[in-house]
Amino acid sequence: MDRRAWALLLILGAIWGASYLFIKIALRDLSPGMVSWIRVLLAAIVLAALASRRGGLKQMRRKLPMLALLGAVQAAGPFTLIAAGEEEISSSLAGILVSSAPLFTALLAIWVDQEERSTGWRALGIGLGFGGVVLLLGVDLGGSSSALLGGTAVVLASLGYAIGGFIAKHRLVDTEPLPVAAAVMTTSAILLAPLGLATLPGSMPGLGPLAAVAALGVLGTGIAFAIFYSLIDWVGPARTFIVTYIAPGFAVLYGAVFLDEKVTLAIVAGLGMIVGGSWLAAGGLVGEEAAPSGPAELPVADHAS
Repeated sequence: MDRRAWALLLILGAIWGASYLFIKIALRDLSPGMVSWIRVLLAAIVLAALASRRGGLKQMRRKLPMLALLGAVQAAGPFTLIAAGEEEISSSLAGILVSSAPLFTALLAIWVDQEERSTGWRALGIGLGFGGVVLLLGVDLGGSSSALLGGTAVVLASLGYAIGGFIAKHRLVDTEPLPVAAAVMTTSAILLAPLGLATLPGSMPGLGPLAAVAALGVLGTGIAFAIFYSLIDWVGPARTFIVTYIAPGFAVLYGAVFLDEKVTLAIVAGLGMIVGGSWLAAGGLVGEEAAPSGPAELPVADHAS
């Protein structure tokens, strides 16, 4: 890849890593349901505008049931779980735990996708990565039941990303990814509307939380997706997914600098184990084209997040 491609990868990693910071700030005055609803609503507006320019939205009508299912398991559900989890845990820890999505992809592939079954170094990567998850949940969060529940919610969000990836791979393989993303965000906004409206704040939120949720939806989700798909067209999906291993580092950096979150030894070790394990599970050591089961369809990450 040339310097411009690497620069865009770093920019995308920086944007996605900031999503957890934006969520943490938005939660000061807004509920998890409201944060997630505004996020997908703004992202839907941005992505629909971009997708309509390419004329790809009309074909989505035939796939509405599948898009609604994908929206539930790979956007509405995970986004809400992450926001709820961040009420109890740090933004940096949330960013690390979400990066376990490739581990769930590799684990689920044992039963649902023979093409992505993991053996050898890839199987070792699964063990190493989940060891990092256990380390963070048991050591860094083990002293608080509420924090443990929050961390578990974020891990469940990453499971949703993995499940959604398989749905997209097998059911939406013949569709353009940008219109899919726009349609998924639109259906997610519809699904989350009741929860968002039911948890409207009793008073006007502060400027900081409002700005944070706006940045989360427009920049961290809408524009980030546009950059993501541009990179896929330019350098291919395998290279684009390097961003999966960049974003958690930015999440830790932002949390420490802007929110004074502590960077413990367990966080550093867990970050290394989860990211390293995900890289191995995706076939990094053996140089496989880690065709990610999901995010050319929809990332994650939140990295998705």
